[in-house]
Amino acid sequence: MSVTRNPTRRVDVGSLAIGDGEPIAVQSMTATRTQDIDATVSQIRDLVDAGADIVRVAIDSRKDAEALIEIRSQVEGNLSVDLQENYRLAEVIAPYVQKLRYNPGHLYHHEQDKPWEEKVAYIVGVAQDNDCAIRVGVNCGSVDPEKKARYDADDSISPMLESAWDHCELLDQIGFTRYCVSLKDSDPSKVIEVNQRFAERRPDVPLHLGVTEAGMPPEGVIKTRIAFEQLISRGIGDTIRVSLTVPNNRKAEEIVAGRQILEDIANGRVRTVVDFGLNTLNIISCPSCSRVENEAFVELAEQVRDMTAYAKEHAITIAVMGCRVNGPGETDDADLGLWCGPNYVNLKKGPESIGAYPYDEILPKLKAELDAIIARQADASV
Repeated sequence: MSVTRNPTRRVDVGSLAIGDGEPIAVQSMTATRTQDIDATVSQIRDLVDAGADIVRVAIDSRKDAEALIEIRSQVEGNLSVDLQENYRLAEVIAPYVQKLRYNPGHLYHHEQDKPWEEKVAYIVGVAQDNDCAIRVGVNCGSVDPEKKARYDADDSISPMLESAWDHCELLDQIGFTRYCVSLKDSDPSKVIEVNQRFAERRPDVPLHLGVTEAGMPPEGVIKTRIAFEQLISRGIGDTIRVSLTVPNNRKAEEIVAGRQILEDIANGRVRTVVDFGLNTLNIISCPSCSRVENEAFVELAEQVRDMTAYAKEHAITIAVMGCRVNGPGETDDADLGLWCGPNYVNLKKGPESIGAYPYDEILPKLKAELDAIIARQADASV
């Protein structure tokens, strides 16, 4: 299958180049606690051995940054650091990584009186001083709040696009072009639309593709494949990640799945017509990462899938999120949402909070809410 790639600019990331016709890179993110140095080193090695071109590691504190400095001394490969909510950690960790990733929506969490433009200029200065690339990572559940307020609640795509375009414009004005962009959602159809619209306006900017909270395999791989086939076959996408909810010792499956999808697309093994308008149960769950505060989250996601099998013919979305960073916002659009803390699971119905329950008590609470939705759907169809 011959694919004409978008003419994106070249962005060097350590030993790797993305964009400008270079092979599509495959990456993943560690799921271990960053301060657990031995576990994180082991996982990075597993991912690199599986063929990861870039491995992303999250830091949210000075101790995380110090741990990553030690981790860097023990591993090979290109590392990307996810700055999370504390963008000031960039200057601490930049000398030890090849790429800085920031989320425009998270820039508001610290120094709220300071303009976001000033914060981005700071990150750019750090990147320039330390030979780092930058990823502008826009997520559906953590969009710049000012951008989100300008659009209808049902329009999740427009604020993502406006945020991405504004950040690209600022980076260009500063004179920093060594960046790529990602625009992610848990719905493959929205991932397709938002990336197509971005690429129409900015075909020069390399795109990192991913379906966030794709869920458990095989469903998570299928959702991701749908988006990647539609985008890559149109020449859109320079680097990818398959985000799966799997135990830590299986994280390398993300790399294997990504390589297989790229191989299938290259050989024409793709769906000719894709429609993700599901009229059935849809469970989305985030990939486990270092932000997860209780590893029971992965097991819970599997239990939710098993417990809800009886409702598979109902058009209901259930989101299972593993942390406090993205969990609250990224469950808002689901019919029922669970976001997991260290000791309790927060249950939501749309944006409404129902309560927080221990892990061993959450499934009956979820089932009761699910049954109530099914009953309402039945009444509405009469």
